[in-house]
Amino acid sequence: MDTRLTAEQDEIRRTLRELLHKRCGSPELRTAVDSPAGHDPLLWSALADQLGLPGLALPERYGGVGCSVTELALACEETGRALAPSPLLATSVLTAPLILALGTPAQRAELLPRLAAGTLTAALAVPGPALTTALALTRDNGGFAAGGGRAGGVQARRADGDWRLYGQADQVLDGHSAGLLLVAAHTGGFARSRTLLFLVAGNAPGVVRARQTALDATRPQGRVQFRDVRVELLGEESADVLPALAALGDGAAAVLACEAVGAAERVLERTVEYVGQREQFGRPVGSFQAVKHRLADVYVGVQAARSAAYHAAWACGAGAGSLGAQGERSGGLALAQALEALRRAAAEGIQLHGGIGFTWEHDAQLYFKRAAGDELLFGPVHRLRDRAAEAAGLFAGGEVTV
Repeated sequence: MDTRLTAEQDEIRRTLRELLHKRCGSPELRTAVDSPAGHDPLLWSALADQLGLPGLALPERYGGVGCSVTELALACEETGRALAPSPLLATSVLTAPLILALGTPAQRAELLPRLAAGTLTAALAVPGPALTTALALTRDNGGFAAGGGRAGGVQARRADGDWRLYGQADQVLDGHSAGLLLVAAHTGGFARSRTLLFLVAGNAPGVVRARQTALDATRPQGRVQFRDVRVELLGEESADVLPALAALGDGAAAVLACEAVGAAERVLERTVEYVGQREQFGRPVGSFQAVKHRLADVYVGVQAARSAAYHAAWACGAGAGSLGAQGERSGGLALAQALEALRRAAAEGIQLHGGIGFTWEHDAQLYFKRAAGDELLFGPVHRLRDRAAEAAGLFAGGEVTV
């Protein structure tokens, strides 16, 4: 493994950091999260037009840049630093790879160029708080079921030759605003039950959407109801959806880990800058040995998390060159370490900022909520580690295997 970044990777990071510094400061961030969509459409257009960010990990034949998940993860490290609210995670990390992996040639040709251009946003709708299970991040997803209509979740059935959806999905990232919904639904009844994926236009008749209040406002979520909605099956009915979701989960975890590392690094930088300026007893707070020790511990944690995140991104990118490629499955473990580092960095930042650190007006609370919100959506940390140990056979048969 060559840990040095290529010139192209350095350029992606530098250009994106400059753009976000100009367009996504604290005032712009708060304005965006308070908007109905939960993000700034003009910033999203700039990310698409100037950098091609939505299609960074999509093949060139579909209008993408043709990079791997490694480059997408490095880009998300920069969006994490700024806590930039955008449809990038829902569209390019969670939805586009599934369309690329499972879609028919016609579906790929119709949808992927629009996703790559940023003119169409998408969301992966998994019923209830089951996204982490569907992606096999905290447990094997072999027993995952998308639910059963009124009993909870989403049910699909055939009617007059068409597929129709019933039910509800909560906590869908960008579900209230995405132009395209990729919905996991239960079908086949009890004896032959299985989960399939369906394509639904966000404004289709029978689709009712509303934005939900989320702990992390920079990751807007929506509730989506399906009331006898005519939909299109993604790919073929014989497609095996669960392995594709599991493969997606490892790549998505690697991207999320890099994003969390970027956020942790930024909150640490802001804390170090503040304690170097704030004075107590006639000297900067940062000159006290106890403060130095605390920040040094945070720094070590962030750098360790960066190494794990970069390795996970490299391992995914070394596969087929796209998100969800099969290979070494280290994404979940890297995500656990990164979320832990972010939570600690944000908590120390709040404390060391003193009386202003816990206020709504200061940005420190946004970083802490990002860590806590991501744990709710994709964790928690101890479950991510348990799953990594289980997948590696670390405690198979009650004994440690060497």
